Amino acid sequence: MTDHDAHHDHDAHHEHGEHREHDQHHHHHEHRPIDYAEAIEQYRAEKDAYYRTGGHSPIPEAERKAFTGLPYYAVDPALRFDGRTLEPYTGNLPSDFEIPTSDGKLRPAHRAGKLTFDLDGERRALTAYTFDAGDEESLFVPFLDRTSGTETYGAGRYLDLDPGEDGTYTLDFNLAYHPSCVYDPRFSCPLTPQENRLPVRIEAGERLASQA
Repeated sequence: MTDHDAHHDHDAHHEHGEHREHDQHHHHHEHRPIDYAEAIEQYRAEKDAYYRTGGHSPIPEAERKAFTGLPYYAVDPALRFDGRTLEPYTGNLPSDFEIPTSDGKLRPAHRAGKLTFDLDGERRALTAYTFDAGDEESLFVPFLDRTSGTETYGAGRYLDLDPGEDGTYTLDFNLAYHPSCVYDPRFSCPLTPQENRLPVRIEAGERLASQA
C-alpha cells in the first residue's frame, strides 16, 4: 500500500484531508471561537484517536491497544507561513521524474513548482510535487531538516497542501507528519529528494519518541 493512498483513506474520516488544518478550523468554529494553537492540539488528539481505532491506521493492529499517541514538538505559530504562491520550478532537474520509495520502487512524480518563505533571516524554498492520478492543485511537500535522522525520521517528514480560495497555500510546519512506513514497513513511502533539505532545524510537527 502506498503511503499517499493510505492518507487518502484517512481523508474520508477527516472530510477532505488528514493533514489539513483549515478543515479542522471549519469543524470547531461551529461551536465557539478557537485559537490557532488550540486547533492544532485538538487536531492532534483526533489523529491519535484515529490511529488507535481507525480501520486504515498505519499502527499495526497488535500495537494499537498500547498506543498512547504520537510525539510532537510544541506548537509554534512562527512556523506557519500563509499566502504562499506556487512559483514556477526553475531548477536544473527534470519536471517529470520518478521518486524513489521506501520499498525500493519508483513512483512517477512531477515538480509542480516551489514555495518560498523567510526563516532565520534567509529566504528558503521547498519544491512541491504532484503525482499521476492526483489532484493537480493538491501539493505534496516532503522535507528534510537538521532534526532528520535524530529527532525526526531520517527520510523526512511530509506536508500536504491544498490551495485557499485565493489560490495561495499555507505552509504550516506544525502539521508536518511522518510517513506511514515509520510505523509499518508494508507501506510504500516516497523518499524526500535532496533538493528539499533545509539547512535549519524545524522544531514543529511530529517527532520521534525521545530515547530515555
